[in-house]
Amino acid sequence: MHSRMLRSAAVVTITALAAAGCENLTPGENAAAFGGGAAILAGSIARAAGMSGAESFAVGAAAGAVVAATAYVISKHQATVRQRQIAEARARAAYARIEARHRAEHRAVAQHSSSGGGSTAGSNGSSTVGKPKPLPRYIAVDTEKDEHTAPQAKKSVMIWDTESHEIVGNNVYDVSKTPNVGSSAKFDTYTAEYVGSGS
Repeated sequence: MHSRMLRSAAVVTITALAAAGCENLTPGENAAAFGGGAAILAGSIARAAGMSGAESFAVGAAAGAVVAATAYVISKHQATVRQRQIAEARARAAYARIEARHRAEHRAVAQHSSSGGGSTAGSNGSSTVGKPKPLPRYIAVDTEKDEHTAPQAKKSVMIWDTESHEIVGNNVYDVSKTPNVGSSAKFDTYTAEYVGSGS
């Protein structure tokens, strides 16, 4: 019982650390430093709570990833009409491709199921036919830089809502580093799939 309570307390503490790390970041701060510190601290707490080395490493890495997810944003400002138009056009094009890929994945799964085939194994033993990746609620798309863009920014990004089919708010996020296309990152309160310029 003591071990179970200690583990529960560790999980609560780790979650609080991750949340606190995200909460206090300003766009100009480097969240990666917080992410690394949170990962080490969370892993240490998990290890002290009796988790195995592998479990504590996983907990620490997860906490660090939560905090570091906002590391890309260095400043935020209001979009110009042109920036908004560019972002909307690119987001619509990118989302059309995402939807087409999603439909194709659904068809492949349906055809595989109707042919009576079970899940087939690929060369590495993993399944080659599985559940399609869910459609993202938000996508992050590049727009052009302007005179308000931070000098050290690599890209200027806006967020598009895939349900309402419009830009969320009117914020441009200047980023020092972009996530990989297809991966997700946090922009304020939105977790968005990065699509680049949408091409």
